[in-house]
Amino acid sequence: MEYNTENTKQAVRIQTSIFNAIEKKILVSMAKKMPAWVTPDLLTFIGFIGAAVIATGFALTNVNINWIWLGIFGFFLNWFGDSMDGSLARVRNTQRKTYGFYIDHNVDCINEIIMFVGIGSSVLMHLTFAMAVLVNYFLLSVFVYINCHLKGEMRLTYGGLGPTELRILVSIASLICIYVPAIRDFRFPIDLFHNHFDITVFDIFSVVVGVLILVAYTVSFFKEAAYFAKLDPLKNPEENGDNKA
Repeated sequence: MEYNTENTKQAVRIQTSIFNAIEKKILVSMAKKMPAWVTPDLLTFIGFIGAAVIATGFALTNVNINWIWLGIFGFFLNWFGDSMDGSLARVRNTQRKTYGFYIDHNVDCINEIIMFVGIGSSVLMHLTFAMAVLVNYFLLSVFVYINCHLKGEMRLTYGGLGPTELRILVSIASLICIYVPAIRDFRFPIDLFHNHFDITVFDIFSVVVGVLILVAYTVSFFKEAAYFAKLDPLKNPEENGDNKA
Protein backbone atom coordinates (compact mmCIF):
# COMPACT_ATOMS: atom_id res chain seq x y z
CA MET A 1 0.00 0.00 0.00
CA GLU A 2 1.48 3.31 -1.09
CA TYR A 3 1.00 6.46 0.98
CA ASN A 4 0.53 9.70 -0.97
CA THR A 5 2.31 12.56 0.77
CA GLU A 6 1.48 15.11 -1.91
CA ASN A 7 -1.91 15.96 -0.41
CA THR A 8 -0.72 16.00 3.18
CA LYS A 9 -1.24 19.47 4.62
CA GLN A 10 0.97 21.04 7.25
CA ALA A 11 -1.01 21.64 10.43
CA VAL A 12 -1.18 25.19 11.75
CA ARG A 13 1.01 25.47 14.85
CA ILE A 14 -0.65 27.44 17.66
CA GLN A 15 1.92 28.73 20.16
CA THR A 16 0.88 31.39 22.67
CA SER A 17 3.30 30.61 25.49
CA ILE A 18 4.95 33.23 27.68
CA PHE A 19 8.39 32.90 26.09
CA ASN A 20 7.26 32.00 22.57
CA ALA A 21 8.21 35.31 20.90
CA ILE A 22 11.72 35.54 22.33
CA GLU A 23 12.27 31.79 22.01
CA LYS A 24 11.38 31.89 18.31
CA LYS A 25 13.88 34.69 17.67
CA ILE A 26 16.63 32.80 19.49
CA LEU A 27 15.91 29.55 17.63
CA VAL A 28 15.86 31.21 14.21
CA SER A 29 19.10 33.04 14.96
CA MET A 30 20.77 29.82 16.11
CA ALA A 31 19.42 27.86 13.14
CA LYS A 32 20.93 30.34 10.68
CA LYS A 33 24.36 29.77 12.26
CA MET A 34 24.21 25.98 12.32
CA PRO A 35 26.93 24.23 10.28
CA ALA A 36 25.77 22.17 7.31
CA TRP A 37 26.56 18.85 8.99
CA VAL A 38 23.95 19.52 11.69
CA THR A 39 20.66 18.03 10.51
CA PRO A 40 17.14 18.01 12.00
CA ASP A 41 17.46 14.24 12.63
CA LEU A 42 20.69 14.83 14.57
CA LEU A 43 18.96 17.48 16.67
CA THR A 44 16.06 15.12 17.35
CA PHE A 45 18.61 12.57 18.57
CA ILE A 46 20.23 15.22 20.79
CA GLY A 47 16.80 15.87 22.31
CA PHE A 48 16.52 12.15 23.04
CA ILE A 49 19.96 12.17 24.69
CA GLY A 50 18.81 15.15 26.75
CA ALA A 51 15.84 13.13 28.03
CA ALA A 52 18.19 10.30 29.04
CA VAL A 53 20.48 12.80 30.82
CA ILE A 54 17.48 14.23 32.71
CA ALA A 55 16.45 10.76 33.88
CA THR A 56 20.01 9.88 34.89
CA GLY A 57 20.56 13.10 36.81
CA PHE A 58 17.34 12.82 38.79
CA ALA A 59 17.76 9.11 39.48
CA LEU A 60 21.24 9.80 40.87
CA THR A 61 19.82 12.21 43.46
CA ASN A 62 19.37 9.07 45.56
CA VAL A 63 23.17 9.15 45.84
CA ASN A 64 23.72 12.92 46.02
CA ILE A 65 21.24 15.78 45.61
CA ASN A 66 23.76 17.76 43.53
CA TRP A 67 23.21 15.36 40.63
CA ILE A 68 20.17 17.54 39.92
CA TRP A 69 22.61 19.80 38.06
CA LEU A 70 23.04 17.00 35.53
CA GLY A 71 19.27 16.81 35.17
CA ILE A 72 19.06 20.58 34.60
CA PHE A 73 21.73 20.31 31.91
CA GLY A 74 19.60 17.55 30.39
CA PHE A 75 16.63 19.95 30.24
CA PHE A 76 18.76 22.40 28.25
CA LEU A 77 19.97 19.63 25.95
CA ASN A 78 16.43 18.35 25.45
CA TRP A 79 15.14 21.86 24.73
CA PHE A 80 17.96 22.49 22.26
CA GLY A 81 17.36 19.31 20.27
CA ASP A 82 13.57 19.21 20.52
CA SER A 83 13.06 22.89 19.64
CA MET A 84 15.83 23.28 17.09
CA ASP A 85 15.04 20.32 14.80
CA GLY A 86 11.89 21.87 13.36
CA SER A 87 13.32 25.39 13.41
CA LEU A 88 16.35 24.29 11.42
CA ALA A 89 14.19 22.55 8.82
CA ARG A 90 12.00 25.65 8.43
CA VAL A 91 15.00 28.02 8.13
CA ARG A 92 16.59 25.81 5.48
CA ASN A 93 13.22 25.16 3.84
CA THR A 94 13.83 21.42 4.03
CA GLN A 95 10.68 20.42 5.89
CA ARG A 96 9.55 16.82 5.52
CA LYS A 97 6.01 17.26 6.83
CA THR A 98 5.05 13.57 6.88
CA TYR A 99 8.38 12.04 7.97
CA GLY A 100 9.08 14.94 10.34
CA PHE A 101 5.70 14.68 12.04
CA TYR A 102 6.06 10.92 12.40
CA ILE A 103 9.58 10.99 13.86
CA ASP A 104 9.18 14.10 16.01
CA HIS A 105 6.06 13.07 17.86
CA ASN A 106 7.02 9.44 18.31
CA VAL A 107 10.36 10.48 19.79
CA ASP A 108 8.57 13.08 21.95
CA CYS A 109 6.46 10.31 23.52
CA ILE A 110 9.55 8.19 24.18
CA ASN A 111 11.34 11.19 25.70
CA GLU A 112 8.42 11.95 28.02
CA ILE A 113 8.37 8.38 29.33
CA ILE A 114 12.14 8.46 29.98
CA MET A 115 11.97 11.84 31.74
CA PHE A 116 8.98 11.08 33.95
CA VAL A 117 10.35 7.69 34.99
CA GLY A 118 13.69 9.32 35.84
CA ILE A 119 12.13 12.12 37.87
CA GLY A 120 9.79 9.66 39.58
CA SER A 121 12.82 7.55 40.54
CA SER A 122 14.51 10.48 42.28
CA VAL A 123 14.64 11.24 45.97
CA LEU A 124 12.36 14.21 45.30
CA MET A 125 9.25 12.46 44.00
CA HIS A 126 7.28 9.23 44.11
CA LEU A 127 7.02 7.29 40.86
CA THR A 128 3.24 6.95 41.36
CA PHE A 129 2.74 10.71 41.12
CA ALA A 130 5.10 11.00 38.15
CA MET A 131 3.13 8.34 36.28
CA ALA A 132 -0.16 10.09 37.09
CA VAL A 133 1.13 13.30 35.52
CA LEU A 134 2.45 11.34 32.53
CA VAL A 135 -1.00 9.79 31.94
CA ASN A 136 -2.61 13.25 31.98
CA TYR A 137 0.10 14.58 29.68
CA PHE A 138 -0.47 11.77 27.19
CA LEU A 139 -4.25 12.32 27.42
CA LEU A 140 -3.76 15.94 26.35
CA SER A 141 -1.25 14.86 23.68
CA VAL A 142 -3.73 12.41 22.15
CA PHE A 143 -6.32 15.20 22.10
CA VAL A 144 -3.84 17.46 20.28
CA TYR A 145 -3.02 14.78 17.70
CA ILE A 146 -6.72 14.03 17.06
CA ASN A 147 -7.43 17.74 16.66
CA CYS A 148 -4.44 18.04 14.34
CA HIS A 149 -5.88 15.33 12.11
CA LEU A 150 -9.47 16.57 12.12
CA LYS A 151 -8.99 20.33 12.28
CA GLY A 152 -5.48 20.88 10.93
CA GLU A 153 -4.38 22.69 14.10
CA MET A 154 -1.51 21.73 16.37
CA ARG A 155 -1.94 23.55 19.69
CA LEU A 156 1.35 23.41 21.60
CA THR A 157 0.52 25.68 24.54
CA TYR A 158 -2.27 25.97 27.09
CA GLY A 159 -2.76 28.80 29.56
CA GLY A 160 0.44 30.47 28.38
CA LEU A 161 2.47 27.38 29.21
CA GLY A 162 4.25 25.04 26.82
CA PRO A 163 7.12 22.53 26.99
CA THR A 164 9.74 25.30 27.39
CA GLU A 165 7.94 26.90 30.32
CA LEU A 166 7.50 23.51 32.00
CA ARG A 167 11.23 22.78 31.62
CA ILE A 168 12.03 26.13 33.24
CA LEU A 169 9.58 25.58 36.12
CA VAL A 170 10.93 22.10 36.90
CA SER A 171 14.52 23.40 36.72
CA ILE A 172 13.74 26.24 39.14
CA ALA A 173 11.96 23.85 41.52
CA SER A 174 14.98 21.52 41.33
CA LEU A 175 17.41 24.32 42.19
CA ILE A 176 15.27 25.29 45.16
CA CYS A 177 15.47 21.71 46.39
CA ILE A 178 19.27 21.84 46.21
CA TYR A 179 19.74 25.05 48.16
CA VAL A 180 16.74 25.02 50.52
CA PRO A 181 17.03 21.81 52.58
CA ALA A 182 13.82 22.56 54.50
CA ILE A 183 11.84 22.32 51.26
CA ARG A 184 13.81 19.32 49.98
CA ASP A 185 13.35 17.37 53.21
CA PHE A 186 9.67 18.27 53.71
CA ARG A 187 7.49 15.18 54.10
CA PHE A 188 3.75 14.94 54.73
CA PRO A 189 2.47 11.43 55.58
CA ILE A 190 -0.72 10.34 53.86
CA ASP A 191 -2.54 7.08 53.13
CA LEU A 192 -3.91 7.01 49.59
CA PHE A 193 -5.66 4.03 47.97
CA HIS A 194 -4.40 1.69 50.72
CA ASN A 195 -0.80 2.90 50.15
CA HIS A 196 1.28 5.04 52.47
CA PHE A 197 3.14 8.01 51.03
CA ASP A 198 5.45 10.58 52.57
CA ILE A 199 4.42 13.41 50.27
CA THR A 200 7.22 15.69 49.05
CA VAL A 201 7.09 19.21 47.65
CA PHE A 202 7.72 17.75 44.18
CA ASP A 203 4.73 15.43 44.68
CA ILE A 204 2.53 18.45 45.51
CA PHE A 205 3.95 20.28 42.50
CA SER A 206 3.14 17.29 40.28
CA VAL A 207 -0.45 17.17 41.56
CA VAL A 208 -0.90 20.86 40.72
CA VAL A 209 0.56 20.34 37.23
CA GLY A 210 -1.53 17.22 36.70
CA VAL A 211 -4.75 19.02 37.70
CA LEU A 212 -3.94 21.96 35.40
CA ILE A 213 -3.35 19.57 32.49
CA LEU A 214 -6.61 17.74 33.24
CA VAL A 215 -8.53 21.03 33.39
CA ALA A 216 -6.98 22.15 30.08
CA TYR A 217 -7.96 18.82 28.51
CA THR A 218 -11.53 18.89 29.86
CA VAL A 219 -12.24 22.47 28.81
CA SER A 220 -10.69 21.91 25.37
CA PHE A 221 -12.55 18.61 24.90
CA PHE A 222 -16.00 20.12 25.40
CA LYS A 223 -15.12 23.22 23.39
CA GLU A 224 -13.98 21.17 20.39
CA ALA A 225 -16.86 18.70 20.79
CA ALA A 226 -19.28 21.61 20.36
CA TYR A 227 -17.34 22.77 17.28
CA PHE A 228 -17.36 19.34 15.65
CA ALA A 229 -21.05 18.83 16.52
CA LYS A 230 -21.90 21.94 14.46
CA LEU A 231 -19.52 20.89 11.71
CA ASP A 232 -21.00 17.39 11.55
CA PRO A 233 -24.64 17.72 12.73
CA LEU A 234 -26.94 14.78 13.36
CA LYS A 235 -28.90 14.00 10.22
CA ASN A 236 -32.44 12.76 9.87
CA PRO A 237 -32.40 9.16 8.54
CA GLU A 238 -35.07 10.12 5.99
CA GLU A 239 -32.70 12.69 4.49
CA ASN A 240 -30.18 9.95 3.85
CA GLY A 241 -32.75 7.69 2.20
CA ASP A 242 -32.44 5.22 5.06
CA ASN A 243 -36.18 5.15 5.84
CA LYS A 244 -37.35 1.87 4.34
CA ALA A 245 -41.00 2.15 5.52
